[in-house]
Amino acid sequence: MEEKNIQKNHKLVVNNRRTSLVTGVLDVLSFDLGEVLLETQQGMLMVKGSDLHVNRLSLEKGEVDLSGNIDSIAYSDAQPGGKSGENLFSKLFR
Repeated sequence: MEEKNIQKNHKLVVNNRRTSLVTGVLDVLSFDLGEVLLETQQGMLMVKGSDLHVNRLSLEKGEVDLSGNIDSIAYSDAQPGGKSGENLFSKLFR
């Protein structure tokens, strides 16, 4: 069966730095109370803050709902799992 590669739109909505809706999510690479790392249609997305929670995750729809105290949001074109991606993020977020 032929696999269709349909590119979804990516959207990031932040409400009062407390909640966030992200669409176009391909994978959740890691998450804890201080940081969430997502692979999106537009590259890697790192959300930093405190008391962060993934309230809803639907990889079929490509959607993630986050809540907590959002301090920063950063994009990167680095690919996950590679040495270059690890070095880039370690330099950006020291």
